[in-house]
Amino acid sequence: MARLVVRVKVMPADAEINLDGVAEVLKKSVPEGMELKQYAKEPIAFGLHAIVGDFMLDDSEGQMDKLEEAIKAVEGVGEIEVMNISRAFVKMK
Repeated sequence: MARLVVRVKVMPADAEINLDGVAEVLKKSVPEGMELKQYAKEPIAFGLHAIVGDFMLDDSEGQMDKLEEAIKAVEGVGEIEVMNISRAFVKMK
């Protein structure tokens, strides 16, 4: 089974949200077998920022739905946008 890297833009529910705190909660709340590998804060407008995160998950049925539901369930998350999905290259031993 292949692994996927999914880049997701997470918009805050309001301008006062601590994005680093939201990212830490996202790391802990994604379902088993998924992980937030890295994230960056991206400026949007007027001092507002979004989180752009790279999530790793298996390429199997229903995984994207589970990821989106987990992200949306985090307090402080407004909207999400899936920006890119690609296969991950895993180094063979």
